[in-house]
Amino acid sequence: MSNQMYRIATPYAEALLASARKNDLLPKITQDLSIILEILSHSLELRSMLSNPMINILTKKNILQALFKDQIDILILNFLFVLVDRRRIFLLDTIIEKYLELTYAIDSTVVANVSTAIEFTAIQQSLIIEKIKTMTSSKNVKLVMHIDSSLMGGFVLTIGSKVIDTSLSGKLRQISLYLNRV
Repeated sequence: MSNQMYRIATPYAEALLASARKNDLLPKITQDLSIILEILSHSLELRSMLSNPMINILTKKNILQALFKDQIDILILNFLFVLVDRRRIFLLDTIIEKYLELTYAIDSTVVANVSTAIEFTAIQQSLIIEKIKTMTSSKNVKLVMHIDSSLMGGFVLTIGSKVIDTSLSGKLRQISLYLNRV
């Protein structure tokens, strides 16, 4: 995502955060936005419809109303309508990511992306969460799990710009690079 898009998205995220705090809805709004982000990540059709300037505003609002009416807080639904009216709905995922980043900073929460070849068990997830808490000195950790069979084994942990690659494919790549230098 470009810097320009983040600059445009940041005031919207900050305004939404302020509104959620003012109305004492921070946990509910955060949960609703996480759901919307999950839906957007799995629905290419919805994503392309929202970002298509040829689809009129009323149609977009009707689709959002039908999708989310009884699932999300009215504050979020109205926020989505504002984004549609201002032709900024194409930035929705960026705005949500920025909002979550701001709320996690408030809560001292670290977001850790974990890519694994197979799904982690609950015990493995809790162990890695504890290790991340120790590494980052944060109170909370939000794990975002991704399954990537190309890793062959192990996992790749990404926290901000820091990447820890313990995957088998990563180790094989390191060996290959080493052997190519010799």
